[in-house]
Amino acid sequence: MISRLDGTVLSARGQRLVIGVGGIGYAVAVTPPVSLAARIGTEIALHTHLVVREDELSLYGFETEAELEVFELLIGVSGVGPKSALGVLAHLTPDELARAVEGEDEKAFKAVSGIGPKTAKLLILQLSGKLAAPAAAATAKGSDARADVLTALTGLGWSDRTANDAIERAAVAAPDAVGSTGMLLRAALAILGPGARS
Repeated sequence: MISRLDGTVLSARGQRLVIGVGGIGYAVAVTPPVSLAARIGTEIALHTHLVVREDELSLYGFETEAELEVFELLIGVSGVGPKSALGVLAHLTPDELARAVEGEDEKAFKAVSGIGPKTAKLLILQLSGKLAAPAAAATAKGSDARADVLTALTGLGWSDRTANDAIERAAVAAPDAVGSTGMLLRAALAILGPGARS
């Protein structure tokens, strides 16, 4: 099972990335935000799920463990395949999906291709009570991620005050990054820029 890829973006087309790892290029299906943010030649880390079928092997990639956990819950619902599950995550974050299920909001799935009214009802029914854990886990990881990023930035030479300020600004600018050390670190570094450390 391929559960994670850390490598270089070799190509990005539509919702498909090719990531180079150890001389091998892995094709990975991702959500539009991930594809749009990817830049050829840059490093990327994705949590992945390998779908095995008789005629193909398909990799689906996510920036956070919470997204991966939700994807795996979605494909466990009768009638929801990996492409439809990826479509759900392209429109709804794990927290938004949890709120939609808790509030029995079928309209939240209206924009998702391949998810009709009947499937939306089935999703709400079968996911009820199952989504709080991944959503809460992402929130709980936020404090750990901040501490890890603070340690990394101070280790690179920035002061505690400067590093903390960058982390707070990054958390506001990219709230989805708060639960991921890697994403939060990249966002903070982007704010700090290549300027002199202080």
